[in-house]
Amino acid sequence: MEQILGNLSLLAEFPVINLKIIVDGLMIGSLFALAAYGLALVWGVMNVKNLAQGDFVIAGGYVSWWLAGLGLPPLLGVAAAFAVMWAVGWVVYKLVITRVIERDMFTSLLATFGLAIMMAQILNLLFGSDTQSIQLQYDTLYFFDGFIDVPIAKLLGVLLAALLAAGVILFMKASRMGQAIRATAQDARAARVLGIDTEKVYAFTFSLNAAICGAAGAIIVMVWVIQPFYGISYSIRSFVIVTAAGLGNLPGVIAAGLGIGALEQYGAHIFGIGYQQAVAVLLLLLVLVVRLVQQRRMRRSLQ
Repeated sequence: MEQILGNLSLLAEFPVINLKIIVDGLMIGSLFALAAYGLALVWGVMNVKNLAQGDFVIAGGYVSWWLAGLGLPPLLGVAAAFAVMWAVGWVVYKLVITRVIERDMFTSLLATFGLAIMMAQILNLLFGSDTQSIQLQYDTLYFFDGFIDVPIAKLLGVLLAALLAAGVILFMKASRMGQAIRATAQDARAARVLGIDTEKVYAFTFSLNAAICGAAGAIIVMVWVIQPFYGISYSIRSFVIVTAAGLGNLPGVIAAGLGIGALEQYGAHIFGIGYQQAVAVLLLLLVLVVRLVQQRRMRRSLQ
């Protein structure tokens, strides 16, 4: 308890620490938001709660890491991870997801939970259980007499995440497939009546989700570390973000992702690094409770 109070007093005595925490949180939060947007697509269009979301992220990171070991520039590794995970997502859809779309929520959760376990074990067998990262030879920017350091590699990661998110938004608004995805999300039966091939839309949506996760993982491995069993942490964060923001609310997904990133950094500073992921779990429980209360109030108002 004394340590916690001491950490809180540091935040009050040295306000610049708050700035450092917020900057670090916003950088990692941008990647949380990117992965969560993919989950929001799958959840909103197909009504599938993908518990393997974080494992797609980690798999994309390993694709980029492995290709970097072969000499491929890390920035090209992001595009490569996007393409490879697109193919993986398509295969997973055909083998697993297509069987659970019309089933109940428990079935989709059980199927994707098994998928998450399988992917983690495959990555562990292929690459081992050690943490891995790509060391980029970029400088670090210093502010406030060196108290705040911002690695250029992390800034590059934020920029790549922003460009990818902007590209997906533009695609969803301007392309015919993007319009078909939005129409299917609103009413799949009506979309079929209008001649939209919803099976093709579902396959494309899940593949796009896997590709987005793969690109996010490729960025993460450049600025942080990955390990085969880290996927669950990204899955939890994605669920927290989507549940808090709501389906189809892209600005809310971005805001929630950035906010969770900052809150996790505060949790790590105040309670210790070991409690960083506990903050995400606590937020998930809090969001679920708030949603439950809101639903009960809506039911009472309709009675």
